[in-house]
Amino acid sequence: MSHSYHKQLVFTLKDRCRVCFTCVRECPVKAIKIINGQAEVINDRCIGCGNCVKVCSQGAKYPLLSIPEVERLLSSEDKIAACIAPSFPAEFEEIKDHRILVGMIRRLGFDYVTEVSFGADLVAQAYENNMKEKRIEGDISSDCPAIVYFIRHYHPEMVGYLAPLASPMVAMTRVMKKKHGENLKVVFIGPCFAKKAETNEVDEVLTFRELRDMFLQRDIRSDNSDPSDFDAPHSGKGSIFPISRGLYYTANSQEVIPEEHVVIAEGRVNFKEAIKEFEEGDIRDKHLMLLCCEGCIMGPGTSPGGKRFVRSAAVGKYVSKKLENIDLNAWKQELAEYSKIDLSQTFTPEDRRLAPTSKEEVIKALNAMGKYSAQDHLNCGACGYDTCVEHASAIVTGLAETEMCLPYAIEKLHDSINNLNVSNEKLAKAKAQLKQSEKLAHMGQLSAGIAHELNNPLGVITMYSNILMDEAPEGDPVRDDLNLIVEQADRCKKIVSGLLNFARKNQVTMNETNVVKFSEHSLNSIVKPDNIKVIFEPRIADPNAKLDIDQMMQVLTNLEKNAIEAMPDGGSLTLGVEGDAEEITFILSDTGTGIPKENMDKLFTPFFTTKEMGKGTGLGLALIYGIVKMHKGKIQVDSNSDPLVGPTGTTFRIIVPRGK
Repeated sequence: MSHSYHKQLVFTLKDRCRVCFTCVRECPVKAIKIINGQAEVINDRCIGCGNCVKVCSQGAKYPLLSIPEVERLLSSEDKIAACIAPSFPAEFEEIKDHRILVGMIRRLGFDYVTEVSFGADLVAQAYENNMKEKRIEGDISSDCPAIVYFIRHYHPEMVGYLAPLASPMVAMTRVMKKKHGENLKVVFIGPCFAKKAETNEVDEVLTFRELRDMFLQRDIRSDNSDPSDFDAPHSGKGSIFPISRGLYYTANSQEVIPEEHVVIAEGRVNFKEAIKEFEEGDIRDKHLMLLCCEGCIMGPGTSPGGKRFVRSAAVGKYVSKKLENIDLNAWKQELAEYSKIDLSQTFTPEDRRLAPTSKEEVIKALNAMGKYSAQDHLNCGACGYDTCVEHASAIVTGLAETEMCLPYAIEKLHDSINNLNVSNEKLAKAKAQLKQSEKLAHMGQLSAGIAHELNNPLGVITMYSNILMDEAPEGDPVRDDLNLIVEQADRCKKIVSGLLNFARKNQVTMNETNVVKFSEHSLNSIVKPDNIKVIFEPRIADPNAKLDIDQMMQVLTNLEKNAIEAMPDGGSLTLGVEGDAEEITFILSDTGTGIPKENMDKLFTPFFTTKEMGKGTGLGLALIYGIVKMHKGKIQVDSNSDPLVGPTGTTFRIIVPRGK
């Protein structure tokens, strides 16, 4: 008799998946596919071990549920038997008397309630005989369906080494049908998902958690149920089957099978390693007793949070009490009665291994994650795969994504943060420039109005002062007073002229200019003290651009004069010229005292100055700003005035279009 079709056992709730890749890491066959960060179970690759359900803290993985089908069976006219796995004392440890649990199960509507551990007695006896006969070559136990699926699908060449014996569940099903007729419906109750797809001989399979749900739905409790014992046949030592090494202890009833002839392995890592070594021939003479999980007492269909050794002790206590009260002669008679039942099971290979990936494709996937050498392979396991090469291979086969690599994702995040910081800095500067532009636009309107209103009275003052000076005789002291009036009126006219220059718009005359010669000429147009070192750094391939020569000369010379004034004790003044196909950049740096942070947003405000009274009008930088804006350019300023932070000084960058 063969195994049933491999139905889907585990499903995914996509909206609960939180991209932790724990299920990938815990899946022994990597039957998880990541799509846009969401983990989906691939049914064709799944072996039903249930590890993904056990480890998913978000409840994104859930098993096939069988309660509706069992309810339909119970409502039918058929006779129904409940065969409960020998691990039940570990699950229902709060129920101290097993007869209470049996009574609760009968209240659900089952006609018979029996222990699968009698089937374990039969299977263990068959294993014992099988191991005694195979002294030269070993085999692999077939009682765990997840192990059987693993070998059939991922080591198909090893199918011939599977012990050709039915599991205790199937054996007990055959016993019950022999006893009560082939029309009997059988429901297995146990700790395992994989049992749901093991065979078509069993009508339905409930997990212990589903049984608890049925009790809850029907309000069946230990205090409202009548105690009842299991139906015959009754089991013996097979009740210890679900604990660690249980199969060995049950099968070795005569204690004639040396332990060195047996390899016992449990858990997703250990069972795979044992099969690998067996396949390679290192332990080919051993009998492999394998479980996919850590004993049936910790199966994925048990309630979460259970303690392994507490559960093991509960099973041990139940078995000890059972063996103390067992009717040994009756058990032996039942064992002899049913020992002639056919316990054979056949297994067919069904290769589901993925096609091997090429080295070139794997290298390409590794490079996409920033891994170019062996030193880049951290093998951290955060992606769910043991090595970076395995992860890359999974990417090639479409099971994984590049973003699953934690170091790669962190590096991308750092790059994104850096880019975001740069963008934020540019945005802050643009916002500051916009704010400054709005402020200066208002100041320009005000300045134009003031200049317009002041020009007329200043002209009258100048004209009549000059008339009075012409009429006053030489040597008259009044001439000195009139001369002072004319001088101050001229000074006011210059200020007004500056206001008009600041307020004017689009008043530029563009001419073809060699910016290298132009910049060098600006340095030659200023007075340079001996303690100031002047450096000119032209770094531009094409020096030709269109500028308003007079106004841009005013920009450079004003900045150069300001830089010199900021270095009273000497320093260096550097003027650089850079450019690309679209823009020209003038970079003027000094090693002076720097500009305090609190003054940075006031630099281009008209009449703002830090110079002493009478030494500055506060219009110089405002005029520079206006001229640059008329060239459709921009100004950037970096400055440090705190020696504790670093070298002091200021750098202006004037960026204007080439104008071609």
